[in-house]
Amino acid sequence: MVTYMEKQKMHVRIVPMNGDHLDEVAELERICFSTPWSRNMLAEELNNLLSAFLVALDDTGRVVGYAGLQVVLDEGYITNVAVLPECRRQGVASQLLEVFLNFAEGNHLAFLTLEVRASNYDAIALYGSRGFRSVGRRKNYYEHPKEDALIMTKEFTYGTETSDD
Repeated sequence: MVTYMEKQKMHVRIVPMNGDHLDEVAELERICFSTPWSRNMLAEELNNLLSAFLVALDDTGRVVGYAGLQVVLDEGYITNVAVLPECRRQGVASQLLEVFLNFAEGNHLAFLTLEVRASNYDAIALYGSRGFRSVGRRKNYYEHPKEDALIMTKEFTYGTETSDD
């Protein structure tokens, strides 16, 4: 069993993505994903009123990670989470995720959901540690290599509902 464990936590500053970050975020996409979003796709998200993209900056101002969220009504869809390989397991993804979790709670979203490669055990463990649960599978969702995606969701309740648990 693989468990999510961080090395020493890396100090990063989480800020909204802007046009100055696009080249670095596009490069991060190329490094991390077999089917990366293009710079133009990322730029379009800057003008998408339903999207929020964050970058994690190290002490020198370099982009070491980023994450994207789309909100439709009271539903949150995490579209991307990426961290430079040499900066992984140092809390960067966790800090990005924390901002989205706080946003979801503060804006009373019903849930946050995302897809993750079925073989990405570290990411699955991270999401699981933050309350996300596997709720389904998308067969052959990913290309290069072809692989299933796990659908992971964290539901929020806000004190007005009752539970049978």
